[in-house]
Amino acid sequence: MNRKKKINETLKKRLKRKVDRQKSTNKPRYISKAEREKLALAEASATEQSSSSAADVADSSDNAEPSATD
Repeated sequence: MNRKKKINETLKKRLKRKVDRQKSTNKPRYISKAEREKLALAEASATEQSSSSAADVADSSDNAEPSATD
């Protein structure tokens, strides 16, 4: 009886592990602190680039308008 019980327990454990591995989780993938800093720096430089480009466009349009009125 003990041998059958042990075999059944082992099989149930294996089945449980298999099912647990197949489950999908809603938890997001872990991102390390260093990786988050890199992403933040990249995002900051991207926003700097876009804001400086927008400022250049605004400056050129401001310069064009007074010239047209002269």
